[in-house]
Amino acid sequence: MSVILIMIPVALVLAGLGILAFIVAAKSGQFDDLDTPAIRAVFDDEPTPTEHPRGKEPNDEQD
Repeated sequence: MSVILIMIPVALVLAGLGILAFIVAAKSGQFDDLDTPAIRAVFDDEPTPTEHPRGKEPNDEQD
């Protein structure tokens, strides 16, 4: 029975910390744009100047 007297306050403190973390994240704009990061993964990156546009070096002759 004495364990429950420790576990209930600990659980309430942890729940309060979780709610506080959610409120801080929401106020800082963490949840403002949920669609763009998922769409950004679909787009291809621009090729770098050292990379050939098709992904192969010009001297690679693979068929």
